[in-house]
Amino acid sequence: MHDILSASKDPFNRFREVFVATNPAVEVLETEVLSDNWYVLRKVTFRLQKRDGTWETQSREAYDRGNGATILPYDPARRTVILTRQFRLPTFVNGNASGMLIETCAGLLDHENPWQCITRELREETGFEIHGAKKVMEAYMSPGSVTEILHFFVAEYTPAQRASAGGGVEEEDIEVMELTIEEAQAKVAAGEIRDGKTIMLLQYAALHLFGERCPLTALSASNELSPPHHG
Repeated sequence: MHDILSASKDPFNRFREVFVATNPAVEVLETEVLSDNWYVLRKVTFRLQKRDGTWETQSREAYDRGNGATILPYDPARRTVILTRQFRLPTFVNGNASGMLIETCAGLLDHENPWQCITRELREETGFEIHGAKKVMEAYMSPGSVTEILHFFVAEYTPAQRASAGGGVEEEDIEVMELTIEEAQAKVAAGEIRDGKTIMLLQYAALHLFGERCPLTALSASNELSPPHHG
């Protein structure tokens, strides 16, 4: 599975000219596919020019699962939002006893654009048929190791727009939750909502959609989240 960069073998090669053109201080030397069982994990060896002008050869691993989109449906009249709840194995093996996570609806783009993707995902996961989603930001969610860019959306909804029960497709078993913005904020403060994209969109909603600030000051008051006291 070890390949020197070549146009025919390694997809990373298509970025080589981009790297050179946009940042002459980076030269990709080699990539090695470590796993392509589900998505693609690569080891990339490159030369990096440091701030003092010297060059250093480094190696990093990058997990490529494509880009994604996420959305927060909101009802300004009733001050509610739509979230989902499902089992997430990586959280289960790292401190989340139940493995269940409350999240905004999300999915990978595959061959769709972000608007198409999030409209389909919302219908599959929650049953809501919503059009006219508004993109509010995009972000690298774990830039130290994952290539994914996540596109963030919001959209107004009413209860009448729910066309089915949702719940996901194939192996998915997704619970649909409708909370007031205050209930959602309280769950963030209590550590019941711990998903990064969800916290970002709830904060955006509190600041820009519901006309109030959301300092989440209760987080600092939690004993579990406060620094340990050394006496």
